[in-house]
Amino acid sequence: MTTRLESHSSEALYRSIVDSPVGPLTVVISDVGVRALLWPEDDGRVPTGDGRLIDDGSAGGEVPTAVQSIMTDVAAQLGEYFAGTRTGFDVPLDPVGSDFQRDAWRALRDIPFGETVSYGEQAERMGDRNKARAVGAANGKNPISIIVPCHRVVGRDGSLTGFAGGIETKRFLLDLERRVSGRSLL
Repeated sequence: MTTRLESHSSEALYRSIVDSPVGPLTVVISDVGVRALLWPEDDGRVPTGDGRLIDDGSAGGEVPTAVQSIMTDVAAQLGEYFAGTRTGFDVPLDPVGSDFQRDAWRALRDIPFGETVSYGEQAERMGDRNKARAVGAANGKNPISIIVPCHRVVGRDGSLTGFAGGIETKRFLLDLERRVSGRSLL
């Protein structure tokens, strides 16, 4: 079921729950695209326009056709990803963040399925290896996990580092990609 959310601005946001092997994922959609993919533990800290989600507790009326279409595509593509038949996503995105954060999130989308990079490597790809910590902070605020694959970034020594869905979920996602791609990630 899709529920309308109200932000403090006049923009309407919609959410739907997608079941997955890593637990229920809340997908937040604007009229433009996916605004966030939230883990069960997320409590509104992920920016969705005003920094928090306000659920009005009702269906909120008719869900626009464009939003319904995006929601259907997201659910289908996540299902295919977890089934091992999809290695990339092509749904429209609408993340909220600073220019640097959005640059970091774009760089995440350039990491191929089944591969990992370190924060330093991601920073270098963005033009300044010395910004590894800033990249790590930006990745930590990635509002669209899995679709924007921050789980593919690991510590310099290959260790699994922080992840909003938890380290075990990060390990699960990397193992899934390792099996599908035939690469050794860990």
